[in-house]
Amino acid sequence: MRHFPTPKVVVSRCLEFAEVRYNGAVIPDKAVQRMQPHVEFIPVCPEVEIGLGVPREVIRIIDGKEEQLVQPKTGENLTTTMKEFSEGFLAHLTDVDGFLLKNRSPTCGMHDVKVYHSEGNSQVVGKTSGFFAKEILHHHGGLAIEEEGRLKNFTLRHHFLTKLFTLADFREVKKEERMKGLQQFHARNKYLFMAYHPGTLKKMGQTVANHDHLDFEQVIEVYEPLLHELMSKPAKPSAHVNVCQHIAGYFKRELSKEEKESFQSLLEQYKEEKVPLSAVLSVLNCWVARFQSEYLKQQTYFEPYPMELVEISDSGKGRAYS
Repeated sequence: MRHFPTPKVVVSRCLEFAEVRYNGAVIPDKAVQRMQPHVEFIPVCPEVEIGLGVPREVIRIIDGKEEQLVQPKTGENLTTTMKEFSEGFLAHLTDVDGFLLKNRSPTCGMHDVKVYHSEGNSQVVGKTSGFFAKEILHHHGGLAIEEEGRLKNFTLRHHFLTKLFTLADFREVKKEERMKGLQQFHARNKYLFMAYHPGTLKKMGQTVANHDHLDFEQVIEVYEPLLHELMSKPAKPSAHVNVCQHIAGYFKRELSKEEKESFQSLLEQYKEEKVPLSAVLSVLNCWVARFQSEYLKQQTYFEPYPMELVEISDSGKGRAYS
């Protein structure tokens, strides 16, 4: 059974942890519940941290030369206070692998936060990111960052968890400061990385080969941005097909003609969205066990995060490849 590191995740405190919503509520969240045994959560509510009470008057982002964060009922402008808190909080944050944020929040929302015309005009004129989320995206944009609402989409949830546990593993590799450890990390993630982007995988491979005999820190300075670039978007189904064909190629001499044809048929069904990727991987896993491929047994592609977090439900919503 694979050993997984414990990722560190900053989470909006209103998700399962405390009654800190503007209306005094706590939001039940299945994703947080499932992750708790496997993740170290760091709960935070930026609005409470800057001194706003619970419950509290609504705060909004309003349009202007620069967006402002205001509390219309009290007339208080919270822009500078929130920016200072966000910058200070993130500056003291160490060893974090990801963020799970409350969607549509004027502080924590990543994508679809409403921008209002003005303090006294409630007309919505656009969408933006919350003030806290903006600083996260600016300073830690390469980490695993997602909104709780979007995790109902299977593709986005799988990508978030895959990236989160991969980055936690990478963090441990960096701490060891051994080239061999980095090379082993790259080797066991070969097919996972191939599913994301073969071209970037090649660049990463050239980096860990270290033909110029750079020291560990210099190699990491090149490798880490490539890793973040590689995992910036979910892997596409066509890429998974390519990886599965590569893996099946290991067994081309051992398999019967009927087994090969049956597997190709299964891949076609996956392409046509008639079966999930897990059905294809199940067959490959059986072959790995049957033919005792030690190299493939080490590949994280088959289990990028703990099996207890696997959930096949899918809302069908969410921008999976945007």
